[in-house]
Amino acid sequence: MKTIVLTGVTRGLGRALLEEFALLGHRVIGCSRTRSGIESLQAEFPAPHYFDIVDVAEDPQVQSWARHILAEFDPPDLILNNAGLMNPVGPLWSVSADDFRRVMATNLEGIANVTRHFLPSMIRRGNGVMVNFSSGWGRTTDAGVAPYCASKWGVEGLTQALSQEVPPGMCIAALNPGIIDTDMLRSCWADNAGSFEAPSRWARRVAPWLLRLGPTENGQALTAPGVAT
Repeated sequence: MKTIVLTGVTRGLGRALLEEFALLGHRVIGCSRTRSGIESLQAEFPAPHYFDIVDVAEDPQVQSWARHILAEFDPPDLILNNAGLMNPVGPLWSVSADDFRRVMATNLEGIANVTRHFLPSMIRRGNGVMVNFSSGWGRTTDAGVAPYCASKWGVEGLTQALSQEVPPGMCIAALNPGIIDTDMLRSCWADNAGSFEAPSRWARRVAPWLLRLGPTENGQALTAPGVAT
């Protein structure tokens, strides 16, 4: 049984991955900002799984969460930095400073916060994998989503640099999951989102692949299997 830390666990790809990892017999330690969502998961997925209300954009919350988790469990085998926000779609000048800040804080600073408080325990053990969820919009761009693109391009750069800082035996990689029919996609592409793959089907294919990642993938800009590049 592997221990998997998964942010953004209550919706979309996070929820789908939780279900698949649980089915495969692994422990998921998840977080989300949403109290109702976390309480629902606590009832549906009892021990060995564990869920907390945490906003990854808030470093003190992540620090407290990590201290508690690492006191109760061994260091994670796999960290999936999945939590993310989309900006209100529109030209950059129409996006408020608060909306821009929230996207960057969750999508980019959230990864730094999780790294700061979980990764040292994995380094001391000498192995572990961390996958930072990027996007096709972390490698290309489009109108109306400049803040989101900026955050995901930042994820790519942060991941590349971090992969050069960890010792042998570790894997730090960025992942383009592809285009999946999630609430986030519907918020920016409502007319066409339904034509894309459902999160549950995506997770059945991708969860086993994530579990196989290792040091040979360190520093790579990965794309989920089955996704056109």
